[in-house]
Amino acid sequence: MSAVFRRAASALAGLLGLAAAGSVGAAPLPAARPEAAGFSAERLRKLDETMQALVDQGQIAGGVTVLGRHGRVVSMKAFGKRSLETGEAMPADALFRIRSETKAVTGVAMLILYQEGRWRLDDPVTEYLPELADLRVASGVDAQGRPILTPVSRPPTMRELMTHTAGFAYGLADDPASVADQAYYRAGVLQSDSLDHLVRKVAMLPMYAQPGVMWRYSVAADLQGLIVERLTGQTLPVFMEERIFRPLKMKDTAFWAPAEKLPRLAALYDGDPATGRLIPANEGPWRDVSRPPAAPSGGGGLLSTAGDFARFAQMILNGGELDGVRVLRPETVALMRSNHLPPSFQVTTNGTAGVLRPDQKPFPFGAGMGYGLDVAVAVEPRLSGAPVGPGTISWGGSAGTWFWIDPANDLFFIGMIQRLGGVGSGLDATTRTVVYQALERPPIKEARLNSSSR
Repeated sequence: MSAVFRRAASALAGLLGLAAAGSVGAAPLPAARPEAAGFSAERLRKLDETMQALVDQGQIAGGVTVLGRHGRVVSMKAFGKRSLETGEAMPADALFRIRSETKAVTGVAMLILYQEGRWRLDDPVTEYLPELADLRVASGVDAQGRPILTPVSRPPTMRELMTHTAGFAYGLADDPASVADQAYYRAGVLQSDSLDHLVRKVAMLPMYAQPGVMWRYSVAADLQGLIVERLTGQTLPVFMEERIFRPLKMKDTAFWAPAEKLPRLAALYDGDPATGRLIPANEGPWRDVSRPPAAPSGGGGLLSTAGDFARFAQMILNGGELDGVRVLRPETVALMRSNHLPPSFQVTTNGTAGVLRPDQKPFPFGAGMGYGLDVAVAVEPRLSGAPVGPGTISWGGSAGTWFWIDPANDLFFIGMIQRLGGVGSGLDATTRTVVYQALERPPIKEARLNSSSR
């Protein structure tokens, strides 16, 4: 492609508010020129250059990004290859494994039922999952290496379940430093053959901590998925399709992809420890996305596209409504993006985390960060140096996806690549820096956020 043609294509893309290295379909929302939304088109090109450089350096196979402001798509671009093996270009509507971004969607599912009066934040979890009535905490191991177990002081609450403060473990790895995570991993909690089976396993395994004493990433969103099923009598996939995906016209978001959509599935890669080169990821049969899962994971099971997730993000920015369809009430959205952690959980400016026991780890987020209902919340961004507005919610997925939704600046960003663990260099933070450096016009509205629900 000649330099002249590239400049002409770039100019046309800027006019439409869309561009791509690969094919780009219809925008998920109305489009706008960057300048019309308060961005410098010239500075915003740094975002494209950042993504293309990762492709050129072989750090990623490809990716898709979407930036939106004031209800319009400012930029939607695809980069690199959907598959290195076939050489096929990355389509803008590629399906990605969004992994832990699923948690935000599960949070919305829970909040739909919350605003219908089906549950309350301070209800004990055992009211909905009675299997968890006799939980015990691992406080160490005895001389024979067996866990020393102590009964929980009280049942975890629903608020704690949705903020990773209930005390559960996760079992993502055979963590030698955590008796609880070792037990979860070896019991195959995430490989359970049903959500009922999953909760029965959790009930028999040690907790990481007592409820309400610390933040610990956990299997909590998978337990929420089961609560949705029990409250509604529907499977989690059916409930999400009927109450979230279909109303929001998220036509490609689901827990599996039928045969006709598999050609759009982004191949997944990992980095070779020896060479650093991309190699096909080995996920195992329990992560087979070509068929319905036995235990749909509310913590990490969804497939989605950048365009679909942009519509989800815009719904949140709009206070729970999109295109005349209301999913959540504004006050419910405000509850989701409020900080629900008690003061002792917030990291102070000197990097310490309140009063913790010697065996507890500090709160893992940066200074000024909190946690809402299934999403991280920027309570005081100035403390961490993050360029986002207060009340920005965010999260990412382990297969290389990330998002943030900034109500103070009325914008969202969706990033999707196809490498396990991302690129290991803070691509989410890099893209935030680039986006806000390109933002020239001040916010058109003040965020009306309650920074703490307590």
